[in-house]
Amino acid sequence: MLKKTVCVGLLTATLAACQTTGGYEPVSDKLASLSVALADQAWTGGQIPDGQQCKKFGGNGATPALTVSGIPAGANAIIVEFNDESYTPLSTNGGHGKIGFWIKGGSTAQLPSVPGATDTLTGNAFVEARNRATGSYTSAGYLPPCSGGRGNTYSADVKAVYKAKAEGEKSKLLAKGYIVIGKY
Repeated sequence: MLKKTVCVGLLTATLAACQTTGGYEPVSDKLASLSVALADQAWTGGQIPDGQQCKKFGGNGATPALTVSGIPAGANAIIVEFNDESYTPLSTNGGHGKIGFWIKGGSTAQLPSVPGATDTLTGNAFVEARNRATGSYTSAGYLPPCSGGRGNTYSADVKAVYKAKAEGEKSKLLAKGYIVIGKY
C-alpha cells in the first residue's frame, strides 16, 4: 500500500507551505504557472449554471470541465482543489473537495466534468480528498456550490503534480494555477 507523503517541519513557514501544497513538495520556490480555462460554454465564471448547485438546494451539480495548459514535463496528474472563497471554513485547500485526473504527458489537458456528492468516479478521475462540509451539507467527493444562492464566490486551485506511485517516492508540486468558476 502506498503511503501519503506527510510534510513535517520545525519552522512555521515550512509547515504552512506543506499545508498549502496538499502534501506535494514544491520543486522550487517559484513554481511555473498554469493557464486554466472553463471548457463548457454554460460555465462563464459569472453565475453558476442552473442545476449545478448541491442537492440541498435542488441541484445535481458536477465540476466544470476545464482546459489546463502550461503543464510541465514530469507531471502525471492534475489536482483541482475547489473552494468557496466567501465561507471561511471551506475557502482554502479544497474545502469543497479535491478531484484528481491522471494525465499522460503533453502541455495541455482537457479535464472532464465529474459528478458531485460521490466518491465513485470513472475514467482518469479520482477523489484526492473529500470536501470538508459538515452537518446537513456533508457529502462524498466534490461538494457543488451550496451557499443557497447568497452570491458566494467559488474557485479552483489547479496543480500539476508528480503523484508518487511507488513506495519511497515523493509526490512533487510542479506548477499551479487558479480560476474563478462562478457565484451562487
